[in-house]
Amino acid sequence: MMESILVKVGMADMNVASGGAVLKTTGLGSCVGVTLYDPVLKTAGMAHIMLPSSDIAREGQLNAAKYADTAIPELIRRLNEAGAMTGRLVAKMAGGAQMFAFAGGSDATRIGPRNVESAKLALQAAGIPLLAEDTGANYGRTVEFDSGTGIFVIRSVQFGVKEI
Repeated sequence: MMESILVKVGMADMNVASGGAVLKTTGLGSCVGVTLYDPVLKTAGMAHIMLPSSDIAREGQLNAAKYADTAIPELIRRLNEAGAMTGRLVAKMAGGAQMFAFAGGSDATRIGPRNVESAKLALQAAGIPLLAEDTGANYGRTVEFDSGTGIFVIRSVQFGVKEI
């Protein structure tokens, strides 16, 4: 069996892969890993999103990958540059855990669920269907997306390996 090429995606980062290369990101707690895939071109993109909205951005040069509302349009743009068609893109996502239980549940403690909501809104705005998700709960995940097959593999200590 041929060893596939691994393309790493860091925190607040994004990348595009094709030709069977595998996109991988680790340490998804409240962060969300969103993948976009053109099944015809077999080209995929993954963003490791940390926060729901760029409205709170304080950095001088905005890091588009960090926020759900800017990461998804930027990932679409990069996929289009690689030849993918927006009309063919489909999405899968994982993460968005509620890592800590706080009394009162203020918005600040709901980063995970808000990341998921914000990512879904950005996908809806772009007209991209969300085919599958493994979000919420209270545990971390490591994810891999195979650009050749479109399979999204989710690993967690508690639940082992799951494919969506």
